Amino acid sequence: MDRFDYTDGDFCMDMGGGMMMDIQGHMMQDMGGGMAMDMESGEMHIVDNNSSFGSTFDDED
Repeated sequence: MDRFDYTDGDFCMDMGGGMMMDIQGHMMQDMGGGMAMDMESGEMHIVDNNSSFGSTFDDED
């Protein structure tokens, strides 16, 4: 499932194992809490947390 990268304004494709790739071909590692780290530059990116990628949150009361 794709996740939106708010920092770059593009989408990242799920590569499995907590990794994703953006449209420029940069590998990103899911850091949890809606954050991902660009493995090339080391920059932190804000990403969409509303997907099945990485950790999921149960909405139980």
